[in-house]
Amino acid sequence: MNIGFYNPYYDGLGGGERYTLTLASHWSKIHDVVIFWDDPNIVGLSEKRFGIDLTRVRVVPNIFKNANIFGKLIGSRRYDLIFFLSDGSIPATLAKHNILHFQVPFASVLADPWKMKRYDAIVCNSEFTKNELDPQLGSRSVVIYPPVQQVSVSGALSKKKQILSVGRFTGYFQAKKQEVLIEAFTRGYTSGILQGWELILAGGLIPSDQKYFDMLKTLVSDAPVHFMPNISNDELIVLYQSSRLYWHAAGYGTTNPAQMEHFGITTAEAMSAGAVPLVYAAGGQLEIVSDGVNGLVWRTPDELIEKTRVLIEDKKKYTDLSKAAIVRANEFSDAKFTRAFDALIAGLS
Repeated sequence: MNIGFYNPYYDGLGGGERYTLTLASHWSKIHDVVIFWDDPNIVGLSEKRFGIDLTRVRVVPNIFKNANIFGKLIGSRRYDLIFFLSDGSIPATLAKHNILHFQVPFASVLADPWKMKRYDAIVCNSEFTKNELDPQLGSRSVVIYPPVQQVSVSGALSKKKQILSVGRFTGYFQAKKQEVLIEAFTRGYTSGILQGWELILAGGLIPSDQKYFDMLKTLVSDAPVHFMPNISNDELIVLYQSSRLYWHAAGYGTTNPAQMEHFGITTAEAMSAGAVPLVYAAGGQLEIVSDGVNGLVWRTPDELIEKTRVLIEDKKKYTDLSKAAIVRANEFSDAKFTRAFDALIAGLS
């Protein structure tokens, strides 16, 4: 088949891009696969960021950005299947088959009836996203959880007194709330609870978010907080392997579902390496982390600090949660992800 992938966010290279590019890589083994983007360097950048083999994937001009409605329709007709990641809109398409994917539970989706009829399947990345969108989409969607790279812990570096958080550096739509973590860590460090520990903040950074990134750095005083923007997948794996704890704050301070964590790929990746997660108690994170079973959830920064203290002092509790975290993360494998999509397209008429 001739398969195209449309994703308006390739410049950010976050979880949604790992989702689409993992599938593009898989299908490129037996199909002719292209991604619609105007910068051919996206392939090399994505391979470095995610460690995904895209050598068989071609980059073609982004007709869904640059063409008018007629150009989009005519250009899409040559494809047997197009996979669209939605930005809240429903792209017009005349491809033989179409899959519409939602990473975000948008408050309002422009679900034009004619456009919707062109889609064979609607796929969400979590039950959280599905439950928020189904009233708008007529309960048509199915859930296929994102692929999570499994970070081996055998032969890994010894765990350090290191807290890791991974997420795009942005203060806007998909904010990961790194400022909340910096403040909490600084208080924990100053009080003595986190003396000897360090906080590492890693994630993607694009030029339009530089002001937010610079603001974050001004929040750091004497506490050992380190920033690692735009690191490679190999560098990220080392951080997962060496970190004892994983903090995540996306969704804190908001009631807007679109601004919460919709799944949390990096949480699951950290868990696969045995890092115990402490995540904000909202959104799709609760589909990964069961409080007291394979990690901990928190609702206030004070609770985050206190639950971190307990893990530091209770070595058995830490060990038990670490082992359970690895088991849970293994349930979100690349193989399970690709099998689900293979079954989906096998059923297309």
